[in-house]
Formats: sequence, structure tokens, C-alpha cells
Amino acid sequence: MNSTKVLLADDHTIVVQGLQLLLKDSFNLVGTVRDGRALLEAAARLKPDVIIADISMPLLNGLDAVRQLKANGSDAKVIILTMHADPHLAADAFRAGASAFVLKDSAGEELILAIGEILQGRAYLTPLIAKDMISVLMDAKSEGGGSEAKLTARQREVLQLIAEGRTMKEVAGILNISARTAETHKYEMMRVLGVRTTAELTQCAIRLRLVSI
Repeated sequence: MNSTKVLLADDHTIVVQGLQLLLKDSFNLVGTVRDGRALLEAAARLKPDVIIADISMPLLNGLDAVRQLKANGSDAKVIILTMHADPHLAADAFRAGASAFVLKDSAGEELILAIGEILQGRAYLTPLIAKDMISVLMDAKSEGGGSEAKLTARQREVLQLIAEGRTMKEVAGILNISARTAETHKYEMMRVLGVRTTAELTQCAIRLRLVSI
């Protein structure tokens, strides 16, 4: 068995079980987590070589988790494994610090290949969206210039938790901040995004793929 340490992050049991069956004979599976915050903790503790992470995870989505991992100095190579065949999302994943973008539909054929590529220092993008990705990268607008791009990392965390239906007290507890600070982030986001209600904030979170419908 390969000594490469792999950490899995996905909140869908069936997906995790499938990944375990696919990888267990070739890699050292060191752990499984079901939300982005647990991913940050496990990555710091287990020091995996490779992290395979979904985007749509509770508490902290996969892309923001990757951003925090890289900001914290993690050397782990991250593969984003998602059901969304969206080249803009793939571009966001690579900008966040991911090394590979693989679709769940093709994981059986591509995942082990992707792991091999990133361990050699190369990036991997599923061929299903590679052609569209070129157009995205050549389009200056893909860099993002709307109001949503002005949100801070902490505001994105608060926004996701609000969209998941958490109360402000729960948001404060999860983020280890005061309820007043959480409220301040909420109203500042509403100002920046030009919205007036929690429902409109939730729509913004869905559009940003911080949560899934």
C-alpha cells in the first residue's frame, strides 16, 4: 500500500464509503470528516499529504476551508471533488489553492490519476470542463468584481452559517466571537450586498455556492 496519507472531507455517507472502497488498497486513509471546520482541525492534527474535499459542506464550505488551510501554511495537496461541472467554480477552486478539480461522476476513472498528478507537482482538471475553463481564465470578468467579491473571509463564514439557518447566538458560538460582532458582520454584509432580509442573504450564499439548495 502507498504510504501517501489521504484525508476525506464529505458530508454524504454514500460518497465517503465509495471513496474508501476506491482508495483503501492504494493509499493510507488517515481520516474522514463531514464539515469544513472538522477538516481544518483534522488537517492540522493528521498532516495528510492529500485532502479530497467536497465544496458543499456544513459549517464551512470546501473552498473557504481550502483558503484557510493555505493561509495556515498547510502543505497538503487538495482535490476538490464535486457534482458541479462548472468551469467558473473550478477557477475559484484553483485560485483558493486547490491542486485538482474532479467531478464525482467520473471519480472512479480520474481520482487516482489526479492524486498521482498532484503528487508530482502538477495540477489536474477533469477533461469534461477543460475546454470551457480556458474561456473562463481568459475572461477578465471571471476574476470577480461584484459586491460579493468584497466580502471578507469572516463575513463569508457568517453568511454561510446564516444561510444554514443558524441563529446569531449559534453563529457567535461556532466562530468564537460575540453575538454583537456576529450581528455587525451580518448588517455590514447586507449593506455591501445591497439586501434587506435574511432570505436575500441566503440567496447570495446559494449564488456563491457557500450552501447548496
